[in-house]
This record gives sequence, structure tokens and C-alpha cells, in this order.
Amino acid sequence: MNNEGMSYKDAGVDIDAANQSIDMIKKWVKMTKRPEVLADIGSFGGFFALDNLKYKEPVLVSGTDGVGTKLKVAQMMGIHDSVGIDLVAMCVNDIMAHGAEPLFFLDYIALGKLEPALVEALVKGVSQGCVQAGCALIGGETAEMPGFYREDEYDLAGFAVGIVERSRLINGSSIEDGDLLIGLPSSGLHSNGYSLARKVLLEKVGLKADSFVPQLGTNLGEALLTPTRIYVKTVLALLEEVEVRGMAHITGGGLGENLARILPAGLGAEIDGSAIEIPAIFNLIAELGQVPRGEMFRTFNMGIGFVLALAPHYYDKALKCLHSKGEKTIVIGRVSRDLEGVIIK
Repeated sequence: MNNEGMSYKDAGVDIDAANQSIDMIKKWVKMTKRPEVLADIGSFGGFFALDNLKYKEPVLVSGTDGVGTKLKVAQMMGIHDSVGIDLVAMCVNDIMAHGAEPLFFLDYIALGKLEPALVEALVKGVSQGCVQAGCALIGGETAEMPGFYREDEYDLAGFAVGIVERSRLINGSSIEDGDLLIGLPSSGLHSNGYSLARKVLLEKVGLKADSFVPQLGTNLGEALLTPTRIYVKTVLALLEEVEVRGMAHITGGGLGENLARILPAGLGAEIDGSAIEIPAIFNLIAELGQVPRGEMFRTFNMGIGFVLALAPHYYDKALKCLHSKGEKTIVIGRVSRDLEGVIIK
């Protein structure tokens, strides 16, 4: 019998590796720092001062999300930095839908085996997402959980907090009959529908992550790992120019269910599906999986990642502002009192 005592490392948890990973991620966290951040990472909590922000009636808006089974593709490809961008995007785009400027972000990383280089790659992506959103990464947690995850598995969750003036809080309640619905293009699947995408492309058809797909112009894994777009800076600039009555981040449930969340009672909307330039990845899934059009629109964003509802007389000004930001805009539909729910034609 071995008389030597057991250690935490013997049980699969390496505290030294955790400490090393903290040292490795500090440079990426530093890239996101805002003046309101009062301390570096390492404390029990993250500190963010609100006294220098110019709000009379500030409202904090929070959101949390994960990346979902897109992580399976990242783990399959051995490419881990882009999913950190997805993590930030899924949270900050949600709070942006209420007009809130993202202030800070926290992440949670759970792994079967803590590899400092892997943690650094994940946090690098989170940092890049925070820079795109203009928010600070002020803390997080890395949990090594042997026996719960396989050694090559990990999961991510994120938490964002933003701020908006109470009088400028957007929840869709001011949307009116005749308002235009303007779509901002997605970069692809974003972070939703991957269970169906993987079922069709990897399992049913048998494509490999490194398979070159002519319709996509790249290999399948790279197409599937295209990061979710972050709309924050574009939308914040627009809100300074025009009145936006409602916004929707198009995630799980697609255009129909996410737009329905912001429409006041008694109003519906009609979406012109033919106006949307559908990215090749969606057509590939629909064709190879024989997925009906309605199921595609209910599962995926289908090329529209964010929707703005505004009065028609603001359209020209909104278009000018969005184009100045390099944004390609599409009028995808209109709000109507004569419709019930969201109809996609």
C-alpha cells in the first residue's frame, strides 16, 4: 500500500496550472480596461465605479448566455479563441437591444483538464469581444472539473452589465403600426442552431470539420466557427441620431420568435424573406438536411442578426448613419395592426 498522502493534483485539479493561467491572461484583460475599473483581476470581486458616468436616472441592464454546442466544433478543430468572441456577443447584443451601453463583463470557464494555453486562448477571444463592445473584462472564474467533463471538453458562460438612461430605455412599447423593420446582416450561424447544423453536416452527410466545401469557399469548420457579430458600437451611434422604437437580437427562435418579444399587444409584423440575402451555410444545411423553410427560419437567424424598428420618416437618416459605419442594411418588413404575430413570406 502506498503510504504517501493524496493531493488535489492526484484528484485531477492542478492549482499551479490555474495560477499560471491567471498570469497568462492578464495582458488580455488589460486590453479591455476602462477608466471606471478600480482593480486588476485577482480580487474576490470586480470593481466598477459609476460616479463618473453622466446619467440622471441610470438603469442597469444585465444579460447572461453561453455559446452552446458551437463549442463542440471548436474542440473538434482545436481552435479556441473565436468562441470567446461569441460568448461576449451573445450577452452584449442582448442588452444592446434595450439601448444599454455595455460596461463590464465576467466569464466562467469550466474544463475537464486545465491547460493554461487553452485558458489563454479562450480569454483572448473574450478580450477581443470586449474590445469590440467597448466593455471591460473585470473578472471571471476558471473551474477544473475532472470526472464531470472529459479532459478535452470545456464549457463557457458569460455575464454582461450595461447602463441606459431611464427615459431612453427601449423595450418595444412605443412601436407603432407602419414602423419599418431594418435588418443588420449576420456573419453566419452566430451561436444558435448548432445541434441541427452538426446533425445534418457532420452526422447525416458525414462531412469532416476540415472538409473543403465549394459552396462556402472554405472548410466546414472555419465556416462554422465564424464569430458572432457584435452590433454595439454601430447601434449606439445610431441611437444618437434617430429614435429607435424597438430592437431585437436574432438568436434561437429566429426572426419570428425574437421579433414577437418586442411587439406591443395588437400589433404584428410581416417579414419579406426574399429581401434577405441568405448566407450559403444556411442553404447548405437546408439542402443537405432537407430542412423545411419554416424550420430553418425558426431555428437560425438566416442572415439577419439584429433588427431595428423605427418610424418611416427616420429611415433616410438611419440609413445614412448606418452606412457611415460600414453597415449594410436591409428593410425586411413592416409592423402592422392588421396582422397577428410575425409572418415570414
